[in-house]
Amino acid sequence: MQIPAPVQSAGPPCPPATRSLGNKRMKFFNKSLMAAGVATALLSTTALAQEDTIKVGILHSLSGTMAISETTLKDVMLMLIEEQNKKGGINGQMLEAVVVDPASDWPLFAEKARELIEGEGVDVVFGCWTSVSRKSVLPVFEELNSILFYPVQYEGEESQRNVFYTGAAPNQQAIPAVDYLMNEEGVERWVLAGTDYVYPRTTNKILEAYLQSKGVAPEDIMINYTPFGHSDWQTIVSDIATFGSAGKKTAVVSTINGDANVPFYKELGNQGISAEDIPVVAFSVGEEELAGLDTEPLVGHLAAWNYFMSVDTPENDAFIDTWIEFIGDENEVTNDPMEAHYIGFNMWVKAVEAAGTTDPDAVIDSIVGVSVPNLTGGLSTMLPNHHITKPVLVGEIQDDGQFDVVWETPGLVRGDAWSDHLPESAPLISNWLPPMSCGNFNTETGTCGGGS
Repeated sequence: MQIPAPVQSAGPPCPPATRSLGNKRMKFFNKSLMAAGVATALLSTTALAQEDTIKVGILHSLSGTMAISETTLKDVMLMLIEEQNKKGGINGQMLEAVVVDPASDWPLFAEKARELIEGEGVDVVFGCWTSVSRKSVLPVFEELNSILFYPVQYEGEESQRNVFYTGAAPNQQAIPAVDYLMNEEGVERWVLAGTDYVYPRTTNKILEAYLQSKGVAPEDIMINYTPFGHSDWQTIVSDIATFGSAGKKTAVVSTINGDANVPFYKELGNQGISAEDIPVVAFSVGEEELAGLDTEPLVGHLAAWNYFMSVDTPENDAFIDTWIEFIGDENEVTNDPMEAHYIGFNMWVKAVEAAGTTDPDAVIDSIVGVSVPNLTGGLSTMLPNHHITKPVLVGEIQDDGQFDVVWETPGLVRGDAWSDHLPESAPLISNWLPPMSCGNFNTETGTCGGGS
């Protein structure tokens, strides 16, 4: 018997390229079609060890505003599944990818998650990018007792039994990035610019409190939000330039998501704002997003992640080689959320092997404490709060669209589900091991407030 090709649920097609996004949208559109074809061919030529398969759900937007970032995550999951099947699958069973397109439509994420779990019978789901999409699916995973691996940096303030957070919490990205700018670059004025949804708003709430605790005056903090897909940045960038002309070193901390980054960075270049004048440190811009930009005016601007493609380790070299071979394009890049899927997938494989089953309860019990190699040289471990240990890196944009690492933490940082910088969450801890088995245990009252 042959391995079934990835199941592609019916949904809106990927849109054609638009003038505002240049070649980038066509690039990921063509790449998505190519990768799907490669994955289908590879999967269909491998013999099944036994008749049934372990179904792996992939819940990433392949159309809409977030496709610019999420299509690659679908592709890397297909690659990881194919590589695992080359090793003989898991416990004698082959893996089958089931792909759906929630189309950057947040309520549709919940519908597609239910379709994967109830309709397709998947054993696990890897997916979501924005926090609003993750929040949309949380009740579904709790109700149906399935497992979600979430691979993107987020705002914290959450710990759900059925979710494993392999992206960065604020203490693994936002806080270290601000410390770097403050201590190494001498930044005194801060622009907190984000897309208008839960991740930027909550992250900026944490950062505002943190900055003020460090003695930054409220008038030295400018906060701005724009909708998804925002394209007219002329006035906002002009306001940023004015804010930065007060004689104090100013930086932009960017939680702008999706394809709105393309015109934002273009407008910075149009108005001649260089990294020497007002550096931008981004939390949602990596190698994939830079592939659609003229990076020359952006050289010197920054991003904070837990992984960069430029990291020189044997593990990363092997990962990049496998990715390029799979996708069929030597110019393709890797990025941080891809590494998060790599880590999460390998943790899930080890937990299933240890449990001897894909049963969610057994896997949830088995995965805490599991350690797997990351791509920066070391081991990442799943913690009792369902977050992982990660290094934190600050990278400087180069003219080839890569990042030069200019700063990193001396060791791994443990993901904190609840921020110490917000009064309402400072007393909270998360530990899903018995006897606590609680996502938000209040250390002051000694009570559990619920699952997340």
